[in-house]
Amino acid sequence: MTSRRFAQRGHASVPTGLLGAEGGDGGRAPRSRVILVAAVAVTLLVAAALLRHNASDTLLPTEPGASEAGAPSSSLIDSAMARVQDTARSTVSPLPSGLAAVGLTSERLNQARPLMGQAEARLIGIYQLISQTRHREALAQAEALVRDHPNFQLAHLVHGDLLSLQARPVRQLGDVPDTKAMAASAQLSALREESHRRLRALTERPPEGSVPTQFLTLSPHSRHAIAVDASRSRLYLFENLNPARSSSDADRAPRLKLLGDFYISVGLSGIEKAVEGDKRTPLGVYYITSTLNPADLPDLYGVGALPINYPNALDMQRGKTGGGIWLHGTPSDQFVRAPQASDGCVVLSNPDLERVLATVQIRTTPVVIAPSLQWVQPDALAAERQQFESVLDAWRRSRSEGNLAELKGFYSSRFMNQGRDLAQWWPRVEGELRASGSRELRIKDLSVLRWRDQEDTMVVTFGEVAAGQSRGVTRRQYWKREQDRWTIFFEGTL
Repeated sequence: MTSRRFAQRGHASVPTGLLGAEGGDGGRAPRSRVILVAAVAVTLLVAAALLRHNASDTLLPTEPGASEAGAPSSSLIDSAMARVQDTARSTVSPLPSGLAAVGLTSERLNQARPLMGQAEARLIGIYQLISQTRHREALAQAEALVRDHPNFQLAHLVHGDLLSLQARPVRQLGDVPDTKAMAASAQLSALREESHRRLRALTERPPEGSVPTQFLTLSPHSRHAIAVDASRSRLYLFENLNPARSSSDADRAPRLKLLGDFYISVGLSGIEKAVEGDKRTPLGVYYITSTLNPADLPDLYGVGALPINYPNALDMQRGKTGGGIWLHGTPSDQFVRAPQASDGCVVLSNPDLERVLATVQIRTTPVVIAPSLQWVQPDALAAERQQFESVLDAWRRSRSEGNLAELKGFYSSRFMNQGRDLAQWWPRVEGELRASGSRELRIKDLSVLRWRDQEDTMVVTFGEVAAGQSRGVTRRQYWKREQDRWTIFFEGTL
């Protein structure tokens, strides 16, 4: 299995010509450098305009010479400023995602910097210097950034534009002839989109204390959690602040501290993986299953990899195929991928992946991958959590009492476990209950993660311990809302 995966080569592919062929020169060819310089105006001018807007309520004039004969009537700076004004007006009402639209003030940037990757934070520092017209300092820092990270494409964009500004203003998209820009339109589009998503992540921030709606409750054993927002090319890394031992409902409310906020790449064909080889990233609730030693991996995967349990029970019930979905790094000659560039994996820069590798634990760390995340305050999830936990507690009572008829009513007619339907699987449950008899069972270390798409699903993990005992089994169940009631369509032990 491992050798087959490595032979696929496209496990984290990129568009041909953007950074060289897979395993090739990684963007060091002269043509790639021309492409990088060509897209610099979008990256730099939008960022500079965002920062300048927060220093003044009035539009700043364009660079000298922008109104010369033959120059466009509306410069890129003017366009960027108009876009920032639209963003500022949107702060009047909350974003549909629950994120807060914020201005890029120095205070806001200082708050966000510790959460971002170090290279990205340095890039934002360069943007700040540019907004303050401290171009020489910005150039010096850009030179240092590309020296430290020679494979960081956006850093090269900014560096190239700063060099161009030493001689003349940049008044159009890139400092290359139109013929070259047209020949590299796909590559330029990918770089513009990366730039846009990075900037968007800085102007749309999770409110303090907010959590993605999938996290109804999280066991203290899950010391960390991960949520991926594919629409923003962003991975959020959380620390679970729930106390180690508690059974009260109040303490089961999710309390997550945001530790990291990283740019990522998803599948070349987008999201919602369905079949093997479709080059899409799966959507759903998963868990990290293992960690792979980079010494045993080709350079394609960077500093390591964290496989997840795709396909999960919901995926298999829906007939989805494929496997080998990882969170992994990038080859040594590349810093990041385009927003859509892998064969289905979630790809981070190597420095960002190192932070994740040093933080998370295998088997207990959930990974939510969503088209877009919805953020709420934990109290907003209380009613949903309590309603489901009352159903789960009724299941527990039926099992404790050994009431087989009542217990069977909790299981879906579509139940499936390793190829066995409910009729084939149920004798095992009967045997367990007859052997143990009636005994009080407790549920401890409960995690409830909700997944909503065309159906409503709960991924539930908990310890089942008999009264008077300190140890039991760890169960994972998948519940589905069918005809306005929750039923179990998968159950297994870990």
